[in-house]
Amino acid sequence: MCGIFAVYNYQGDIEAYRQRALYLSKKIRHRGPDWSGCYTTKNHILCHERLAIVGVGSGAQPIVSDDEDIILSVNGEIYNHKQLRHDLKGDYVFKTESDCEVIMHLYKEHGTDLVNHLDGFFSFVLLDKKRNRIIAARDAIGISTLYYGWNSKMPESIYFASELKSLNEDCDKILAFPPGHVYDSDTKETTRWFNPTWWDENKIPANPVDYTQLRESLEKAVRKRLMAEVPYGVLLSGGLDSSLIAAIAARETEKIAAGIKASESEDEDFDESGPTSWPKLHSFSVGLPGSPDLIAAREVAKHLNTIHHEYTFTIQEALDAVSDVIYHLETYDVTTIRASTPMYLLTRKIKAMGVKMVLSGEGADEVFGGYLYFHNAPNTDDFHTETVNRVKNLHTSDCLRANKSTMAWGVEARVPFLDKSFLEIAMNIDPKEKMPDRSIGKMEKYIIRKAFDTSDDPTAKPYLPKEILWRQKEQFSDGVGYSWIDSLKETSEKKISDADFAQSASKWAKDAPTTKEAYMYRVMFDQWYPQEACTASVVRWIPRGDWGCPEDPSGRAQKVHDSAYEAKK
Repeated sequence: MCGIFAVYNYQGDIEAYRQRALYLSKKIRHRGPDWSGCYTTKNHILCHERLAIVGVGSGAQPIVSDDEDIILSVNGEIYNHKQLRHDLKGDYVFKTESDCEVIMHLYKEHGTDLVNHLDGFFSFVLLDKKRNRIIAARDAIGISTLYYGWNSKMPESIYFASELKSLNEDCDKILAFPPGHVYDSDTKETTRWFNPTWWDENKIPANPVDYTQLRESLEKAVRKRLMAEVPYGVLLSGGLDSSLIAAIAARETEKIAAGIKASESEDEDFDESGPTSWPKLHSFSVGLPGSPDLIAAREVAKHLNTIHHEYTFTIQEALDAVSDVIYHLETYDVTTIRASTPMYLLTRKIKAMGVKMVLSGEGADEVFGGYLYFHNAPNTDDFHTETVNRVKNLHTSDCLRANKSTMAWGVEARVPFLDKSFLEIAMNIDPKEKMPDRSIGKMEKYIIRKAFDTSDDPTAKPYLPKEILWRQKEQFSDGVGYSWIDSLKETSEKKISDADFAQSASKWAKDAPTTKEAYMYRVMFDQWYPQEACTASVVRWIPRGDWGCPEDPSGRAQKVHDSAYEAKK
């Protein structure tokens, strides 16, 4: 990932604005510390802050086409870029080894429909100089962040940026660019391009689960995400989701290492997916001393034989970081801040080791109804509708957290559970197969657990230890240590007076805090982002109150947490 900033049709002297644009782009340089680029033409400007992962030596941006008609600034990874290059009808000159350059050539052949050909995560701005046209697009689920904004004093100008902090000083209207959409200056409209078969939440699927298909699809999703020319690793909480991704990545890394060794012995070239410098997978975990996640992650790492790195933090270190975390997240959502703080601290350690890319397990809870409050779903139809809505809104919560917590330190997080092909399979499974049932010991996320359960085949190598594969869901903010959330609540009780808290509704028209913890975060958010326009993109993550769930998003707050039942296997 990288950072992009662009202004189309700036109503003023663009060269005079150049220094201002460089300043606004610099505010997101943490996303791309490896190189900076800027291109101006007519009254348009595109800036780029690069994190080099693929095409390390030659992928500087903005990329300018050989005929200088197309200028491209991209944040993301295109996993099928080699196939796309091969399928191009025209004879184009590629100036870099970047996986993203193919986008500008696809534009020449497909126009805005090019986005339907991309397999990966991305946000980009493309300027067509001949047509004086700009298009901007964001990936299907919103793994990559993107915002756009307007200044009422220059109504014909439009701004784009990877993060809100590059827009809030110059724009009085800022929106999150919707995932799966493309903007076209020719029409001045933002239209949906991503239209999967499962998008209608009221259309209830009836497909039986195919465990082999489900497993192989996730394995393929992990495999393609090992595309990198730099050291990478896996975030390992010891929970089901990250452990499955780590288990698959460990197997794929072994294949890569074996292929390299074989090619060396035969004196042949080997087209490896990952770097040769780290032929063994590295895993990373974080928590308070003795936390559930650290203990479980240690067990998984031992089983997978990864090179494991375990980091602990103190309550005070985490509390000291909260304000900075809110600055990077650009939200005041309680659960996002709780979970992001340990992830933010861990990523700093990861970056210090020279790692630029990690695999992570976001998305599984939304796809399979893994949050403990899903146990309260009144029926399978409502269960399915909630999973679809949660996936649709991932860009406001878990994707935002995974992206900004890691990119705060220039580390890219890739999320295999949100692969488009995997979603097409998983989201079309009959919700009766997914829905947990305590009466028969059927755990949350039963089918994805079962897909990787090899207990019926004594000759098969287990993906994970049984106690990990069938471990109950722990939300990350709980798993790093229960005292973390408790300390946040205690701190807010000390900082926020009853008198101040009583004024919440009159102080904030939108999302008035209902707890002192939420009030504390909102004050910090306003200190960083005082402009009213900054709240439009914020969405709060809360369980379903109409299902009888408490408002507190912590998994521990749900009645089913630690309930004694034996999982059906």
